[in-house]
Amino acid sequence: MNDEGIAQFNKVQLGTGSSLENTISTSNNDDSAINSKAQKPSNQLKTGLLGWYAVCSVKELSKGKAYFFTMFNEPLVVYKDKQSELRCVKDLCPHRGASFIGGEVIDGELVCPYHGARFSSDGKCTNLSRITCNHIVDDNYDNYASKIHLYQYVCKEIGDYIYIYYTGKAKTNLNDFTISNSLDSSLLNNYGFDINDYSYEEVVVDFKCEWARILENHLDILHLFWVHGETIPDNEVNRKVITSFNQEITKEVTQIESIYKYKDKDKGEFIRIKFLPPGRIVIYKGDPKKARYIQVLDHIPLSKNQSRVIVRHYRKFMRNTLITKLLLFKQLQRRVFYKVFAEDYMILRTQTYNEQMGFLEKDNVKLLGEDKMVQYYWDWFKSSDTKDKPWELYPTNTDTNTVHQDISMLYPPANPKLENENSRSLIINVAIRLLVPVGIFLLL
Repeated sequence: MNDEGIAQFNKVQLGTGSSLENTISTSNNDDSAINSKAQKPSNQLKTGLLGWYAVCSVKELSKGKAYFFTMFNEPLVVYKDKQSELRCVKDLCPHRGASFIGGEVIDGELVCPYHGARFSSDGKCTNLSRITCNHIVDDNYDNYASKIHLYQYVCKEIGDYIYIYYTGKAKTNLNDFTISNSLDSSLLNNYGFDINDYSYEEVVVDFKCEWARILENHLDILHLFWVHGETIPDNEVNRKVITSFNQEITKEVTQIESIYKYKDKDKGEFIRIKFLPPGRIVIYKGDPKKARYIQVLDHIPLSKNQSRVIVRHYRKFMRNTLITKLLLFKQLQRRVFYKVFAEDYMILRTQTYNEQMGFLEKDNVKLLGEDKMVQYYWDWFKSSDTKDKPWELYPTNTDTNTVHQDISMLYPPANPKLENENSRSLIINVAIRLLVPVGIFLLL
């Protein structure tokens, strides 16, 4: 076996802070060198596990609805106030500690389902950075209400995405937040992406497994050929053509980028991946300047063993709305998406279990040369987890009520309801398209 082949099979420990280069350079030598902590590179990613997350699409708030979710076990709700400004608040009414689930958003006021307490950023409280109780029961409690505020996070709407700046410490006054990481580093238009050149389809998927494992999965190129080769409509991706690639990795303070190139130089670039911490991955099919489609995946850590991913598939083709509707393009795309993520589901769940059982330590995991991106990701994740400790902010135990976990899994593959609805929609619409010309023929 040549030197490159030997390097591919050197031992790499995912549970340590050592880098891939450091591990490979110590091949076949003493274990103490492998386990030694690597020096922190100057181009270490600046953002940790706390920071800007895309948590949902703007369409989730249509018709005055509120959007409920959790972040690292903390229950949150996003809605629009009277001024149509986005608000992200802790899902906790300060009157008696009830959730706003089952409540309403009436004229921009968040209404508690328990006693009807109404919360707004205007009214008697003139500080628009606070959300205050406007009314509860009757006028006798107006003074009481004016002193009750909701805890909230900074929230922004950009490019049909809703972002929150998550710190794990909600505040009653938005002016008290210090934003240490710019949202600009996560925005697509800062990487040569003009959203006006593309149309997109979106699905949301839920997994009953560890959030970090899903990110790792979406940074892994080789599994596309083996796991999804018969599902992805691409002749260049299937088991018969699985191959190794040359890899160019660039590490900056805001991103890690990996370019996979065919070993046959005439074929050029196969795929390019950007990891924009903490939760965004952008995948280009080929050179970004020529890419006909781009996939954007936003990963949301709901709770331990529960995660959500917003998947957008941007394309430069099939942009005519009428044609896409006639061809049922949306339903067909969703069918592919749902099948792809279902194919990953058991793998991710068993990986989560094996990690939690301690089976992925020491010699049980060995990475290939194409797994450099995966190793760099784990270097960042382990360092950030040690520093930020997000799961320690709101830890749960065996006695914790699982109400939020019980209702949070809304999407495939964890919940097949929408996948089944999509399949029925396809069948019905195909039948209609076949029957209409037959009906017209019979009438003539």
